[in-house]
Amino acid sequence: MARKIPAPTPTPETEAFWKAAADGKFMLRRCAACGKAHWYPRAICPFCMSAKTEWVEASGRGKIYTYSVMRRAPEPYAIGYVTLEEGPSMLTNFVDCDFDKLRIGQPVKLKFSATEGGPPVPTFTPA
Repeated sequence: MARKIPAPTPTPETEAFWKAAADGKFMLRRCAACGKAHWYPRAICPFCMSAKTEWVEASGRGKIYTYSVMRRAPEPYAIGYVTLEEGPSMLTNFVDCDFDKLRIGQPVKLKFSATEGGPPVPTFTPA
């Protein structure tokens, strides 16, 4: 039995992200001024403070930066940071894998996981 993931609460800044996720698209914000992609989606670039940001579709590929396995929970689960090919790192859940085989630096790929009554959330599985 898979662990239930609570539904996210979209905000005006993240609503487009969640709508795209419902369509199976993984979107990031990229700054048109400095060229850097960033996560968590927000209208102002956290690097140069420009308001010239745009939505771009991300590859959905990355590498595990760090992780932790929660074994004392009713349903064991693994969370950690993935550094995306586009540059940003994001906190996520690891799914559909043997938690004992996860490794730092391991390539992973995006998998949208269902939530309890909301849009799917980005999770990752070994590539």
